Amino acid sequence: MTDKYYELSVNVSSFKDEIENFLMERFFNGIEERNNTLILRSEDKFEDLIKELEEYVKALEEIFNTKIDLKIDIKEKSNQDWIKTYQESVKPVEIEEFYIHPSWYEPKKDKINILIDPALAFGSGHHETTRSCVKAIKRYVKNGDTLLDVGCGSGILGIVASKLGAKVDACDTDPLAVESTKENFELNNAEYKNIWQGSAGNTDKKYDVVVANIIADVLIFIAKELKEKVNSYLILSGIIDKYKDKVLKKYLDEFALVEEIPENEWVTLILKRK
Repeated sequence: MTDKYYELSVNVSSFKDEIENFLMERFFNGIEERNNTLILRSEDKFEDLIKELEEYVKALEEIFNTKIDLKIDIKEKSNQDWIKTYQESVKPVEIEEFYIHPSWYEPKKDKINILIDPALAFGSGHHETTRSCVKAIKRYVKNGDTLLDVGCGSGILGIVASKLGAKVDACDTDPLAVESTKENFELNNAEYKNIWQGSAGNTDKKYDVVVANIIADVLIFIAKELKEKVNSYLILSGIIDKYKDKVLKKYLDEFALVEEIPENEWVTLILKRK
């Protein structure tokens, strides 16, 4: 561990949920929210992430024809073991029969245990979209099903499906996410068939179930690609409820909505091919 780290503070006047989700998909060391400000900490500088964030905010402004006040502040600080402090704040999560826990908590004998350390925080089970996706996978994935996890993040959804007996493929455009997914599968003694850097379009296969926990505008953009990969069920998440209808509009030509799983302002949609 180095003797310093960097603290990035992000404050926006609107679209806070979308921007928080955007950051969660790209930053795996945990995000703290304090007084309506998102705080990220890393021993590496944030140049690339800041550039991507500024481009994303600009795209939101163009799409919605509005002005978003984005305030970014980065500070260099002395390292007082902030990782340990963050770890102490992370608690296990129980979803259905799954017990998702960091390594410093003992597994539970009566649960299906999934070990995810907070260094890979997105997909640790604490975010509403992850929890609702786990519930959807439990309800709609059967032993022997083939499943593709698009935008796999930490790999937790694929691990859940694998524990239920599914044959899992996964992909993510972020190479760090791909590596994290592989490591977490190994950590949990879970099996996968293929994991690759890139999109769903990189495979010719079709799957019984496709799950994509991304964000609404990306789900809209890649709708054609996702629909081509599904034989039966499509689980879509990362959607703020006010954008639900915009997402559905892109999918209801080929799919029927069979269930919604809401949690706070987020919603997960389960669609079935007509």
